[in-house]
Amino acid sequence: MTPRSPTSSAPWLLAGPGALFFVGLVLLPLALTVILSFHAYDHSAGIQNTFTLSHYVTVVTDGYYLEIFWRTLRIAALTTLICAAIGVPEAYILSRMRDPWRSIFLLVIIGPLLVSVVVRTFGWSMLLGSQGLVNQALQLLGFPPARILYTETAIVIALVHVMLPFMVIPVWTALQKLDPMVEAAAWTLGASHFTALRRVVMPQVSLGMLSGSLIVFGLSASAFAVPALLGGRRLKMAATLVYDEYLQELNWPLGATIAIIVLVANLCIMLAYNRMVEARARRTLG
Repeated sequence: MTPRSPTSSAPWLLAGPGALFFVGLVLLPLALTVILSFHAYDHSAGIQNTFTLSHYVTVVTDGYYLEIFWRTLRIAALTTLICAAIGVPEAYILSRMRDPWRSIFLLVIIGPLLVSVVVRTFGWSMLLGSQGLVNQALQLLGFPPARILYTETAIVIALVHVMLPFMVIPVWTALQKLDPMVEAAAWTLGASHFTALRRVVMPQVSLGMLSGSLIVFGLSASAFAVPALLGGRRLKMAATLVYDEYLQELNWPLGATIAIIVLVANLCIMLAYNRMVEARARRTLG
């Protein structure tokens, strides 16, 4: 029998600590949440040690929960589209800059990540409030004050501000791998700047856009601080709904059910989008 090489176990030893952390911090809590979602709940006695599917039936048939799920997906999708519309041109301009301007603007893009999301959200609440700078500017221009705070518009504005770096960085990284001479070659062959951008540059950065879109959509759909502070108590999203069920209603099984349904829905949407974009990029790039 051939003795086992010492190097053959090296990958397992290197991956072991990370795998243990992943199992202990992700898979085990997720499994416990799934188990908890099938427990019955009584408002007078608490969590019951009996199996039930009533929570799932309640969530998928009650219009109240379905409306919150639809609002969550709608806001996450709108945030992703706005981040892509702003972030992709921003990343393209950033990739064409030269030092020191590139370093300065990259720091401006990444800088908001150094500030707590709660602090940034409070800043937006002061800007968008009835006496905030936005309404003061509208009044100076002769317009009536607008109700922006505690609306979906306020949530989308703050989420775009929070999530934009997660769109810019992957696209900028993909553009760094693209040879600028390829775009110049398209110009010399008679293509306009817009055609070269659409037919040469965009297919090359589609995977960067895919990565950024998945990150932005996933984080936006699971955001808690922004909708909790800017949406108020009436305009709820999935994360705030789970929070209420756990800490206010104390109905942990129902909260676990909502969390699992949102997780499965996000995974299905993100996997379908991933396959669609990868298939399109494969056809375009050959």
